[in-house]
Amino acid sequence: MGATSSSVNELPENEYLKKLSGRERISENDPFWNQLLSFSFNTPTNSAELKLLEEAAVSVCKSLVENNPRTGNLTALIKVFLSRTKELKISAECQNHLFIWQTHNALFIICCLLKVLICQMSEEELQVHFTYEGKTPGSYGSECEDLMEELLCCLIQLIVEIPLLDITYSISLEAVTTFVVFLSCQLFHKEILRESIIHKYLMRGRCLPYTSRLVKTLLYNFIRQERSPPPGTHVFQPESDGGGLLYGIASGVATGLWTVFTLGGVGSKRAPQQEESSPLANQSLLLLLVLANLTDAPDTPNPYRQAIMSFKNTQDSTALPSPNPHTFQINFNSLYTTLCEQQNSDQATLLLYILLHQNSNVRTYMLARTDMENLVLPILEILYHVEERNSHHVYMALIILLILTEDDGFNRSIHEVILKNITWYSERVLTEISLGSLLILVVIRTIQYNMTRTRDKYLHTNCLAALANMSAQFRSLHQYAAQRIISLFSLLSKKHNKVLEQATQSLRSSLASDDSPLPDYAQDLNVIEEVIRMMLEIINSCLTNSLHHNPNLVYALLYKRDLFEQFRTHPSFQDVMQNIDLVISFFSSRIEQAGAELSVERVLEIIKQGAVALPKDRLRKFPELKFKYVEEEQPEEFFIPYVWSLVYNSAVALYWSPQDIQLFTMDSG
Repeated sequence: MGATSSSVNELPENEYLKKLSGRERISENDPFWNQLLSFSFNTPTNSAELKLLEEAAVSVCKSLVENNPRTGNLTALIKVFLSRTKELKISAECQNHLFIWQTHNALFIICCLLKVLICQMSEEELQVHFTYEGKTPGSYGSECEDLMEELLCCLIQLIVEIPLLDITYSISLEAVTTFVVFLSCQLFHKEILRESIIHKYLMRGRCLPYTSRLVKTLLYNFIRQERSPPPGTHVFQPESDGGGLLYGIASGVATGLWTVFTLGGVGSKRAPQQEESSPLANQSLLLLLVLANLTDAPDTPNPYRQAIMSFKNTQDSTALPSPNPHTFQINFNSLYTTLCEQQNSDQATLLLYILLHQNSNVRTYMLARTDMENLVLPILEILYHVEERNSHHVYMALIILLILTEDDGFNRSIHEVILKNITWYSERVLTEISLGSLLILVVIRTIQYNMTRTRDKYLHTNCLAALANMSAQFRSLHQYAAQRIISLFSLLSKKHNKVLEQATQSLRSSLASDDSPLPDYAQDLNVIEEVIRMMLEIINSCLTNSLHHNPNLVYALLYKRDLFEQFRTHPSFQDVMQNIDLVISFFSSRIEQAGAELSVERVLEIIKQGAVALPKDRLRKFPELKFKYVEEEQPEEFFIPYVWSLVYNSAVALYWSPQDIQLFTMDSG
């Protein structure tokens, strides 16, 4: 590097980098550091260039790994950086561009070297590189431990204390990125890390008092969505034609051109609008998710998760003091607005899930909002475009709906919100429809997609649970929503008959031939019958609790009454069919009495009159359908790989070779 370096191709022969990684020990006070940190070159802006940077730096990193335990040059570089950060806040206030530029460059080099070291060695071996004495793994002294903890602490202080200005944007971003790199050792382990040196530093000692401030700052970085400063406002503009390093970083990141990889089964297909308009917001959110999903220490719960679970609204003056030492206050209105706007990304949906599931203050606030459509519509759009999303994103969106539908107030209010012209719903033109009816349409569509494609029982179960939670509160269902409910039952009925026929034929074949094995259709039949019963219970719940509010559902039921004949005497469905059979018989009789060739409007009028006339005590009461989301045991087995897959796919300025990743299986598609 240094002032004369302007090309990635020149890195292997760069005299400053060769000296840094060589056998000569460099003092912290050597003028060399000012020369090294005055570099300027066009930074990578796509995956090919990032890969070139790694390949170009191979020889430098190899020499550093070999020589650093004896020279301690990485330690010296870190100490140079630490000494400079003590004056960083004053430099920002005084607009000292040159000082901030060089401090950023020091952190940039540290981040690049750390990434290589963490990828190639254990944490114990990494600690050797935090002292200049030549030692073997396990024999390091307190100095290296102190230095590693000091660097982590310094990164936290930089994130929470340095004001976010145009001239500090890049170094703030680099601090967050370096923090992510520090925690990336999880990527290179197949098993979930439950004991980690880095985790120990973060959950105890000098870093612990900063917990709430760090979580709050990362959340506000996400909320503010600050864009990368435009060209001309960056830290330092050298006279070379190539432009400054920070100019390259900021402009490259702002256009969203950093590398994006696809992870098989998890990697998201990025929406066209999902650009890195705010790299700091994106990276801060990823770091927050990583911290929230660190495993608990044997004697200490994860303090970052505790902070996320307990923070409160700045507008809530009645909030009682929390026993949690890591609680803080944040503006819920700003958080809600940003969450609504950012649901096109996996990580924003995951944050919404965590907050709704774990923070009762946030959940109560969101359920009390009168503009829930701003939150629900983006979630429905994720489910509607299920074929374009990865399965994890779909699951998170679905579980969010399930959590919301646990609240009766939500289930009532969504039918009072009337929407106009839902352009992304392409099956049918919806000029006017309630939010509740749209939610039903999208969930049913998700079930049908799952039946024909993925056939995932877990997804089926959660979709039906959400519908069941809402069923007693169905109000003024749109005619198309009512039709789709009955159409789904029709599809299930046909599937049931098909499997039943296959089972019968298989049994006959096996009786004719003693040698042929008998396929097991019992399990398939059992699953389908469970789903059919659930659908019947949903229809029954609506008829029992809100018959007079849903003439369109009664109309659809009468129109397809023949579908239900075969289930009247079926032992698995007899009880739940009683009310449905009664409603069909009652309204069919009234329509027949009214004469033949009736218009749709006339039939609906008869249904509305009949709903008032039908004695309520004739409908058998069943227990209320209520399903509550319960997180599975050892959720970290799901969430930690998921979060790190998001980091791998979305990290602003990081590149890891797919061959090095151990935490999850890589796939080119």
